[in-house]
Amino acid sequence: MSVGERLSTARIQAFIGRDEELRRFAEALADDPAAPFAFYVHGPGGIGKSTLLRRLADRARAAGRPLLELDGRFVSRDPADFERAAGAFLEVPGTVLFVDSFEHCQWLESWLWQRFLPRAADGTLVVLGGRLAPQPQWTADPAWAGLLHTTELEQFSEEQARSLLAAAQIRPEMRNLVLRFAGGNPLALSLAAAAGSTGWSGEETWAPSADLLRTLLVGLIGEVPSAAHRRALEVAAQAYSTSEELLTAVLPDEDAHLLFDWLRDLPFVETTHRGLHPHDAARETLAADLRWRAPNAFVTMRQRLAEEYLRLLREAPEERVWTVTDELFHLFREGQIVARLRTWSRDDEVHDRPLQPDDVDLVLRMAEETEGAASAELVRHWVQRQPQAFSVYRLVSTGRIVAFTARLALQAPPDPVDLATDPVVAAAWAHTDATAPVAPGEHIGISRFSVYPERYQVPSRVIDLSSSRAQAESARARGRAYGFAVWRDAETWSERVKGSLADTGARPRVGDYTYGVFGVDWRRVPVETWLRHFIAATEVPAAPSGPSGFSRTAFDQAVREALPHWRDPGPFAVCALMRARLVADSDDPAEDLRALLRQAVDELARDPRGVRAREALAASYFSGAPTQEAAARRLGLPYGTYRRHLRQGLDLLCEALWQRELQGAR
Repeated sequence: MSVGERLSTARIQAFIGRDEELRRFAEALADDPAAPFAFYVHGPGGIGKSTLLRRLADRARAAGRPLLELDGRFVSRDPADFERAAGAFLEVPGTVLFVDSFEHCQWLESWLWQRFLPRAADGTLVVLGGRLAPQPQWTADPAWAGLLHTTELEQFSEEQARSLLAAAQIRPEMRNLVLRFAGGNPLALSLAAAAGSTGWSGEETWAPSADLLRTLLVGLIGEVPSAAHRRALEVAAQAYSTSEELLTAVLPDEDAHLLFDWLRDLPFVETTHRGLHPHDAARETLAADLRWRAPNAFVTMRQRLAEEYLRLLREAPEERVWTVTDELFHLFREGQIVARLRTWSRDDEVHDRPLQPDDVDLVLRMAEETEGAASAELVRHWVQRQPQAFSVYRLVSTGRIVAFTARLALQAPPDPVDLATDPVVAAAWAHTDATAPVAPGEHIGISRFSVYPERYQVPSRVIDLSSSRAQAESARARGRAYGFAVWRDAETWSERVKGSLADTGARPRVGDYTYGVFGVDWRRVPVETWLRHFIAATEVPAAPSGPSGFSRTAFDQAVREALPHWRDPGPFAVCALMRARLVADSDDPAEDLRALLRQAVDELARDPRGVRAREALAASYFSGAPTQEAAARRLGLPYGTYRRHLRQGLDLLCEALWQRELQGAR
């Protein structure tokens, strides 16, 4: 038997239940005129959707049908790309199309029902599997009533679950313990079955909780063969997908081929066209377990992955860049900064394309309706100057253009015509002149327009995609001195971008509206440093006023960012205040800065006005109080009174430290 035949036979022997789904699909394969054309399988993670789709694929293959198998996690946002990948479904009679993890490309649903599936070749079938149920309009549509078969998968019955455990040779005395934990969840049962009976005792306590799922994974993995295998797990737990090349890059001293084969054989790891992808439940559980067991190794591996992704952003072929950007943001998805900026929503999914001449009139109308006639004239100016900077965004479901953005690249010295024409661009250049001028041969990038009339400048997929591209451009560009973004609701966006972009304070007016200009000096905070701050869950330092030091505003911000990390050596060691003249000549700047902060706080009590302020600062940042409310309770103060003393203390402390900074004294 071939390897494929052996795998198919093993799946048949291990497969349990789902009799109704198998029967209906067999009727469709036999060209029964009453059988469905489309099968839609849905249910929660771990319920067995992928297993069922693989079993159905084996049956279709055995029936001699041509197969197309797509994974929704790696489907492009552009319907045209999906159509190219699944072209045989429209051309080759009898083809069976499988799309697993459909929830990751759910935005294609309307387009599939309306535009793609009606063009299917004769005798074809389609099977979709995902976590979300189909949209009601399709299940209620009389035209689809006889063509669409929808199934919500349920957990295994107790009899089926016991059969699975018996087939896995789990000891009889262990089966009740496993069932009490896993119930009928196929994934949990499969993990328990893969772990086998070895190592489990009759006294083991099982319960359906995340903590005990972590315990199960420890039993599943068991004794990892070596430290290298442990590091390979750390990679797979954090990377969205793991290839052998990725393992080679982040584990250069190890046998990546051997480790990749070992990972591929783990029962909770799936093989996709982009690499290895752990089951969602297994990934999150494994990541949490690794973070708890080896937090330093977890952080170190995340840094290695970030650096490798950054290298790919700069060196990979153009068609791979945006995939790598998605991998980067997935790596940072739990951070507060990313959570504030990105929606992670799949509603109203869009894809972007370069501006075409026929799009210009619509773009100008959008700009005038949303930002006024003056802004529309500026759009016209920049379309003429840099048409390549513009992107339009189409709804995947209908193809309708709903938004546009423009990411300008402006060389130094600035063009006087541009400065005279666009107040926002002029404000960005004025900021560079006042802080750290851009040298000849360098340039700035500015996300000048982001116009989505239906969701104007609120977090959306348009902003997600534009931000991803802007970060990729910044990583790849040579000679980029600054990056800027422009938002009309400056106060709201000042909070959203806090820690990633600094508010320049500029509020240029265009027509009836003023705009906020936010930026980062990539020469002072290189992209690599910027990303490491995401990993460390700290905020990116504000750009200094010049090569020799901070502006007062940036210095005060750095002090306020450093204090919450005073008890946490890792984040404290990379805080912005470490660049201050306060510790410029220190042999141990982190420890000296910690001591200086404590000393400066204590010295506030020398003035009777600072006694309460000193107590509020010490309780908030040095005592280990988990929240400000807890600090107020420790001081026996009403929360409002405590907050007043804390604000006064921060103001006094920043002033005292600023005077030292000006003197350059430690």
